[in-house]
Amino acid sequence: MTTRARTFPIQLDKAAVPRKTPRPATASEQAMLRPQRPVQEAALAARLQVAPSGLGLDSQGVRTRMVTRLRAGGLHCEPVLAAMAAVPRHLFVDTALAAQAYEDTSLPIGLSQTISKPSVVGLMISLLLAGRTAAARESLGKVLEIGTGCGYQAALLSVLGSQVYSIERLKPLHEKARELLAPLRRNNLRLIYGDGRLGHGPNAPYDSIIAAAGGEDIPAAWLDQLAVGGRLVAPMQAPGGRGQVLVIVDRTETQWHRSQHDAVHFVPLKSGTE
Repeated sequence: MTTRARTFPIQLDKAAVPRKTPRPATASEQAMLRPQRPVQEAALAARLQVAPSGLGLDSQGVRTRMVTRLRAGGLHCEPVLAAMAAVPRHLFVDTALAAQAYEDTSLPIGLSQTISKPSVVGLMISLLLAGRTAAARESLGKVLEIGTGCGYQAALLSVLGSQVYSIERLKPLHEKARELLAPLRRNNLRLIYGDGRLGHGPNAPYDSIIAAAGGEDIPAAWLDQLAVGGRLVAPMQAPGGRGQVLVIVDRTETQWHRSQHDAVHFVPLKSGTE
């Protein structure tokens, strides 16, 4: 009887594992095997945003690019563009939103309030300057701002005005603006906590009045406190109650002349303080 060689089961110590050349991982497999990739990419993005790269929020370059976009969008008032290139907008928004500071968008600043779009801020201030005489068109003169908010527009006004009085009715925002504006050391800017609908009689009249909130009509106090030859720019309810438009008021010796400009969207104008 012939004995056949035993082939199965084989003893483990005699088993041989065939060697194969490793197959390169596919792109999708490599992505699956790198769960740390998002962290690495975030770190790389952060390194690209530091000041030495010229892309940091504290660099002049990022503000210059914002101004270039605003100019391409139709804003051609050079004094306003120069002020916007100088004032760091990212300092006036929450750190979580700082990356959007130089986009043309409004951003929340708390208490249901917003910082207006750069294009709207630039438009309103340029309309104020356009109302000045040719000899005084580089300066807004004495300015009254209704609605300080976070303080960004007040900072721009202080660059362009001889004296700026800015009123805020919400105490937390008034205090926040005071804190944010302190490092800029603008000695011609005074922040006031009070009811903006009443204006600020003690320092009237004003060459320029600008409002960052809109109501059904322009408060009488603002019209009374506007200097002869002065201009007021404020959002107001559009005719028919559909949305808001910018209203321009120019005062002469005997009259207040009104005209309408672009459609806008601002927070509502309210009375009292909180």
